[in-house]
Parts: sequence; structure tokens; C-alpha cells
Amino acid sequence: MPDLLLELFSEEIPARMQRRAAEDLKSLVTHALVERGCLYEGAQAFATPRRLALHIAGLPVHQPDVKEEKKGPRVGAPQQAIDGFLKGAGLTDIAQATIQTDPKKGDFYIAIVESKGRPTADVIADLLPGIIKSFPWPKSMRWGKASGEQGALRWVRPLHSILCTFGSDTEVPEIIPFDVDGLRSGDITYGHRFLAPTPIHVRRFDDYVAALEKAKVVLDTDRRKAIIVNDARDLAFAQGLELVEDDALLEEVAGLVEWPVVLMGSFEERFLDIPPEVIRTTIRANQKCFVLRQAGSNLLANKFLLTSNMIAKDDGATIIGGNERVVRARLSDAKFFWETDLKVKLEDRLEKLKNITFHEKLGTQYERVERIATLAQDLAPVAKADPALARRAARLAKADLVSEMVGEFPELQGLMGRYYATRQGEDPHVAAALEEHYKPQGPSDGVPTDAVSIAVALADKLDTLIGFWSIDEKPTGSKDPYALRRAALGVVRLVLENDIRLPLEAHKIDTHLIAFFHDRLKVYLRDQGQRHDLIDAVLASGQQDDLLMIVKRVEALDAFLASDDGANLLAGFRRAANILKAEEKKDGKSYNEAIDLHLLKGKGEGEEKVLADVLDVAARHAKDHVAHEDFAAAMKALAELRPAVDAFFDKILVNAEDPDLRANRLRLLASFREATRAVADFSAISGG
Repeated sequence: MPDLLLELFSEEIPARMQRRAAEDLKSLVTHALVERGCLYEGAQAFATPRRLALHIAGLPVHQPDVKEEKKGPRVGAPQQAIDGFLKGAGLTDIAQATIQTDPKKGDFYIAIVESKGRPTADVIADLLPGIIKSFPWPKSMRWGKASGEQGALRWVRPLHSILCTFGSDTEVPEIIPFDVDGLRSGDITYGHRFLAPTPIHVRRFDDYVAALEKAKVVLDTDRRKAIIVNDARDLAFAQGLELVEDDALLEEVAGLVEWPVVLMGSFEERFLDIPPEVIRTTIRANQKCFVLRQAGSNLLANKFLLTSNMIAKDDGATIIGGNERVVRARLSDAKFFWETDLKVKLEDRLEKLKNITFHEKLGTQYERVERIATLAQDLAPVAKADPALARRAARLAKADLVSEMVGEFPELQGLMGRYYATRQGEDPHVAAALEEHYKPQGPSDGVPTDAVSIAVALADKLDTLIGFWSIDEKPTGSKDPYALRRAALGVVRLVLENDIRLPLEAHKIDTHLIAFFHDRLKVYLRDQGQRHDLIDAVLASGQQDDLLMIVKRVEALDAFLASDDGANLLAGFRRAANILKAEEKKDGKSYNEAIDLHLLKGKGEGEEKVLADVLDVAARHAKDHVAHEDFAAAMKALAELRPAVDAFFDKILVNAEDPDLRANRLRLLASFREATRAVADFSAISGG
């Protein structure tokens, strides 16, 4: 079966766009082919700094033939309707249609329309120009004489050539001819920009990959990554060093080169006095280079690895020298920033925060710091932290924002605060909190465990949430410009993973914001594998503002329902709830009233008397245990109801002929329903 090979060769594709663009190309083309009945066996997409390539294997030679029934007008319909039907079905005479009888609507005309499948090559030629012209680049440009015309081709950078061939292993593939704004498809590609720039004629995919390799282009991004990381490790090992792994940088560098060549450079040892994170950030940000460390140690070495796109005649000496000059200049700047910053105490920087607006409705960074400091002091007992240390850490938490280093490298905020605080003799807990109070910043980010860090991290996130909630800047749909969902999830993780009691209402958080926390808690628990219906059941049993207690109650409910007593009690609840729902709807009233004990003694039967007695005791015990936050014991108390509930439904007819007895038995079931709400709303449990 034939294969399709497509390459779109352009001036440049930014590294950050390459993987997404390759996947988009594969998705757009394969979906379009499948919609047209052209199924395939497999597809692969590739990207380099100058090309997108797609290989689709096992395509049919032709589209399948299609037979379709078209329903026409009723027999005897006006001629105008019949003429329209004939035209749409491609018929010349109504005698070419068949008549079908519908028992309800009478006789209708039916046309059997057969469409012959087109050659797949023609289908591809028709669909590709549209896909190319509407390709979803995040940013694109127009160029050349036609750039001012309506509907002119837009591409990430100027598109130079299109390669498109189609054919099987046993035949010479054909060029699929089409045109995109004057750019004709062909069978030509190009190798490395400098090492092999001459045109290359290509037949099929295997030839294409081999030809590119010969022309110093490694097509597959993952293979380029493997070459870079393996060569980097080998070079480091030869010097008794280790590579500091950096997956994001590796991905980016692999998108910058078509023929990766790893080289080692060095810088003066005096720069090692700078914090290692600063060295790494400087070299990474400015030169896209990897740093090295001493083998078996976290101490950085005064060497770095760069990835060239060239095989140089001087073994890379010129390239290395150029990179070393830039690295030296950047590290000199970083050393200056570091030494300059150390001359100013963090607390002396606070005045500058008055000149930085946090939000026009929420004041300056200085005002925000004052709020966070007060809140951190209040939260310190919750986190078991020293209130004075928590306040001190919160006051200094944003001071490094106005440092020289963070001004140059904003991603180092917090970290530099810790370094400056340590050098300036601050308490170690305070110094740690300056870095850790931003955490967690995502699901994979660690959670602080130091008490002072926890207090400041909670204060920082709660101030953000309370502030933006107060000015009605809440997340809507997929929009969350102030990352409030992340802040709330951060609070959830800080509380749960550190086993912290934080009653939200006690800190003047309104019910709407508490509901927002509940939503984030559901997300967190679902990610942990917890059933969403159990979370809903616990939340529905009453206003819950202590996140840790919600989780403990969910865990206890999960364990209870996994037992025989729990499963059977839930079944009994469902039976009671269904009866009550039906009868309350029929009677137009609720039966949430006290049970008439005199009626039970006068007319009741043994099983309902037992249930009433046990229900009273179990309900009291369950509420007491919940009040003491012993949720497992509360579940156990409810489990004592099971035998009485089972016996009641086995022996008692709820809808008794005596209306008073019937009403009392319904009140008994309503009391059972209410008793379970001490621990959860069982009706929210799946099937409940």
C-alpha cells in the first residue's frame, strides 16, 4: 500500500513551536484523510529548525466507493419538489428512483446514489493547500510580493519549498502536484544550511531520512536529544565531571540544531563565588548551555557545555572561544549584581516596594507585604510557628524583588532572598521562608514543611485570594489571569500535606470563597484517586470550612462503605430515601417531624419500636463522635443501625392502612435519613 511523504521547508521554526507544529500537521492531515474514507496504518511527524515532515504509511490507492440512500418527496408531490429531488440526487427522470412505503406517512421516492472513489493522490492534492494556508501557528508572517493580498499565505517564517510524494515500495513514487500561493510541490529537499545546502531529490520516506542524515540533518527531535545528552555525559566524564541534567534546556537546544555537536568551554574559577543557581541561570538564559559539577558533589565546575550546529575545521575552538567571551561577560555582570546586592540589607529595600503597584485596587507591594505579615503572625499558631519569626519572614519575603539580581533574572526571586538573608545573619527559618513561601507553584512542586515557611506561604496565598475576591476578580471558565486556582490548590496542599487545622471562617473568609476552596479540594482528591461522590456527600452534609477535617471524614466514609455494614446500611438508606421521596411527593408534605412514641407503643410492631430505640441512641452517638472529630467511631455508631433497619424492611409495611401509623412510619424513615447526615449526605453517593 502507498505511503505519503510531506515536507514543508522554511526559513526557521522556533524551538518552542516545533513539537506542537509537528503534532498539528499529523492531526490535521490524518483527520482530513479519514473523513474522506482514506484510512491508514500509521503516521509519524517530525520537526527540525527548518522543516516539518510527515510520513503516513499504508494508505489506499483509491477512496472507497460510496453508496448512499437519499430520501425524496412523497409520491404525488408537486413537480417543483420532484425536480429539486432529481437535481440533488443526480437523476434525470423520476423513473430512476424507487418507491418506498412508510406505514404512517405513505409512499416516498428513494434514490440510490453511488459515488466512485477518487484516487487518493487527488484527494491529498485537494486537501493539503487548505491545511497549509490555515495552519495554526501561534505567530506567523507574510512575505514577498503577494504579502499584501487578501488571503495570502502566512507561515511562521518564509516557506521555501514543499515536498510531497506518494507511492509504494514496489514503484517509483509520484509527486502529488499542488500549488500554495505560487509555491509548487515537488520532490526536492535541502540538507544542513552550511554543511550540505544543495538540493536533494527524494523518493520515499526511507530514502528521505537517509539522504538528510548524509546531508548532516538528524530528522527526529528525540534522536537529536539523545545525541546531545550522551555526548554531553561522555565529555563531562572524560573531565571527571557530571552533567547537570536539564530536560527543558535539552528540549530547547535540540530544536535549535539539525546536526548537534557538543563542545566544552570554561570560565574563571573566581566566578564560582556566585551562588550556583545564578551561574546556571546566567549560562542557561544567555547561551543555552549546560553547566557541570564535580563528580559525586553538588559543587559546580568552572566549565560548561554548548551545542553547536556545525562541524568546525578547528575542532570548535573558534565557537568555544566566542561562547566563553559571552559567558565571561554575563558572569561578570552577575558577580557585580551579587556583590552590589549584598551591600544593602533586605529590610532597607522595603521602602522601594512602595513604588511598585501590586494591583491598582489592592495597593502597592509594600501594602501587600504589611497585610501578609499580619496574616502570617495570626496563622503562626496554626502552623506551630513562632509568630515573631513568621512576621519577620513575611516582611522580608518580597524585598529581593527590588534587588539587582532579581531585576535581571526574575525567576530567581525568593531564592536570592534566602541567600541575602543568610548572608545578613537572619534566622535560618526566616531565610528558608523567603524562598519557600512561593511554594507549591504547581502539582509537581514540593510543599514547605518548615513551620515558618508554612505560615508565610499560607498568608501569601490567602492574601492573594481574599484580595482578588474582594474586588470581584474571580476565575471565569478557562480564564484565571491571577492564578487564583493555583493559589487555592496551594493552600489545600499546604494544609493537607502538613496535617494542619485551618478553619477558614475563623479567618474571615466568606462562604463563596470557601466554596471555591471546596472545588480545588475536589480536584486535589480526585487526582489522589478519591471518589468524587464521597467528597460531595461529605460537603453536602453541612458547611465545612476545615479542609483537613473534610478529608478525614471522606476517608472514614470510604472505609465504612467498603465494609459489609456500610454497604448494607447504604442500601437501607436508599430504600428509605426512595420511599420518602415518592410519598412526600404524593402527599405534598415533608415527614421531617418527631416520631410519635405513644403511637409506636399503642399500635406499633416490635421491629419499628426497636428501630426507633436504636435510632435515637445511634444518632446521639454519631453526633457526639463527629463533635469530637472521631469520624471512624461515628461511622461505627451508624453501623449499629443495620440490623434494626434490615428487620424493619423485612417485617414492616410502611404504607399501613391506618393513616396515623403510616405517617409515623414515614417520620421514622425520615429520622433515619436525618441520622445519617451526621457524617454525610448519603443521597449524594452514587446510586444514592
